[in-house]
Amino acid sequence: MWCSFEFDLYFSVYAFIAIFAIVKPIIPMEYLAIRDIKPKHEGSKKMFDNPVLDKLTKSHIAIPVSLLIAFGAIFIYYGITRGFITGLQALLLVPIGLVTFSLFEYLMHRYLYHMIPTNRLKGWIQYNMHGVHHEYPKDKKRLAMPPLVIIFAAFLFLTIFRLIMGPAAFAFTPGFLLGYASYLGVHYIVHAYQPPDNFFKELWINHSIHHYKDPDAAFGVSSPLWDYVFGTIPKRKK
Repeated sequence: MWCSFEFDLYFSVYAFIAIFAIVKPIIPMEYLAIRDIKPKHEGSKKMFDNPVLDKLTKSHIAIPVSLLIAFGAIFIYYGITRGFITGLQALLLVPIGLVTFSLFEYLMHRYLYHMIPTNRLKGWIQYNMHGVHHEYPKDKKRLAMPPLVIIFAAFLFLTIFRLIMGPAAFAFTPGFLLGYASYLGVHYIVHAYQPPDNFFKELWINHSIHHYKDPDAAFGVSSPLWDYVFGTIPKRKK
């Protein structure tokens, strides 16, 4: 059964590459470093000439968040009922997966999303994965990856972690996906709502600084933990 699952995953990867080559997304000829992108407070970026494909790049935040939580629950259920993991392993590994995602989030944001576009490939990756968000930070329907990408990512993470840690992946991956869902939820909230008058306000302040004052600071969205660890917490005037 697992071999069949891996075959389906590999097939989906090649299908994704083939579809990408056919639909040909709009690729700007020039790229800017994130720090040089001027935010627009209205409008939305056109990613594809085809209106159907362009619509598929957008999503209400509830859809990807629900998908990640659902897949996490399915993976745990499958792992326990098939004897791959125990309930105790799930209780131990889900929190570890959650914290691991927060580090993954920080590293991806800092070193992939904010890399300097020194060539066309880097420029395409940087702009389409994150630069467009810095250009249109108020576009609520592009604050998360679209559902099809989320589904692909959930199975990709499970496959990678299974190769690394074996059956324990059925407990670790759900925690990782829960961390991903938490990140998406926090990211949406800090863009869509006014900050609360409590200790969570720091998340709003840090992300606002990241977008409008210092894009080379505050890479942690769901938590400032790793910004404190790696020294990228924003400096504020007293």
